Amino acid sequence: MQPDIATHRARRARLLETLGEGVLILATAPEAIRNRDAHYPYRFDSHFYYLTAFPEPEAVLVLIAGRRPKQILFCREKNPEREIWDGFRHGPKAAKTTFGFDAAYPIGEIDKRLPRLLENQPRLAYAFGADSAWDTRVMGWINAVRCKARGGVSAPAMLTDAHALIDGMRLLKDAHEIALMQRAADLSAEAHRSVLRLCRPGMGEWEIEAEIMRVWRAGGCQAPAYTPIVAGGANACVLHYVGNDQRLRDGDLLLIDAAGEYHGYAADITRAFPVNGRFSAAQKDVYEIVLAAQAAAIAAARPGQTFNAPHEAALRVLTQGLVDLKLLSGEVDGLIESEAFKPWYMHKTSHWLGLDVHDAGDYKVAGAWRELQPGMVLTVEPGLYLRPADKVPEALWNIGIRIEDDVVVTEDGSHVLSAAAPKTVKEIEEIMHDA
Repeated sequence: MQPDIATHRARRARLLETLGEGVLILATAPEAIRNRDAHYPYRFDSHFYYLTAFPEPEAVLVLIAGRRPKQILFCREKNPEREIWDGFRHGPKAAKTTFGFDAAYPIGEIDKRLPRLLENQPRLAYAFGADSAWDTRVMGWINAVRCKARGGVSAPAMLTDAHALIDGMRLLKDAHEIALMQRAADLSAEAHRSVLRLCRPGMGEWEIEAEIMRVWRAGGCQAPAYTPIVAGGANACVLHYVGNDQRLRDGDLLLIDAAGEYHGYAADITRAFPVNGRFSAAQKDVYEIVLAAQAAAIAAARPGQTFNAPHEAALRVLTQGLVDLKLLSGEVDGLIESEAFKPWYMHKTSHWLGLDVHDAGDYKVAGAWRELQPGMVLTVEPGLYLRPADKVPEALWNIGIRIEDDVVVTEDGSHVLSAAAPKTVKEIEEIMHDA
């Protein structure tokens, strides 16, 4: 997929305007050793990729703001021998043209060039504290400039968190980003549909995981957006279960929280369904409560509402559901205020979604929940997790249900990107029965 040069260059230009005067330095993620001399699959830094679309390691973005703004990339040089072993490298000359930079230099020259670029600049924007090795390197450049003070050269006196500047930009997705997220959601939804047709008692959780990853990878997703959760029975009551190594039992529910990443952008989908294709009465009761809570939360995800409004809407339905199941007693308002629901629903209902599965952007501004705006993308994922306990009837034991969709806020409401993943009792049972 070719980079959208105009979009990424425009993002850098907007950031330069926000910076006003000064220099921004942003490095991509390093390669990481898995064991001995084998590396983990490389994945770029999300902030860096948002601004550059440049996918290679050992790269640094430098933006110079002011009267003569400049967009600069440092990257690896062409190296025919290494390319035989490791694959294609753009090199500075091709990177400058392909990714729309004003200048590009070899990464090996960065220690020589950066102190010069920092001279007489009033501000430095950098991701302080994100990487101790880079912190030391950047301070070395600043100190090199400070050494020239007697010659009338000044170092940046104001320091700004570069990530904070970019977070606000990433919070509002443009049409290009929404299209990529829709593709990630479509492929992930097809994977969830596929395992409904495949699932049978006696299969291994790992077999379900393999099918999910096969479907989205065949469609073009480059990687899982996060470690898949394939949790049968009691495992579904462990929020971040990733063992995926148990056999599926007749009569149990299976919770799957899994989605792919498409050109850097994540989907995030959770579904729960009976291993044998038929909900028991107790499973259906709990499932319908969670589904109704999700519907209420999605309805609250619209412009003018706060980020927390979907959570508040879901809580009311879930708490009333817990009363109906006779797990709680009392008035809903009081039960919510006392957090009596917490033994069975202990997480929030939403998080931002984008280049990261828990994406950039603050949830509160000046102590108040942020107001939702068109272009924001969030998950909506209520759940109930009923472990064996004295107050829980045995028929409800080990029922873990979470239903999660990806929702983009629009001008007049919201749109569910992941709507193609089946989630009603009728849909699920019909697909599993017909398989």
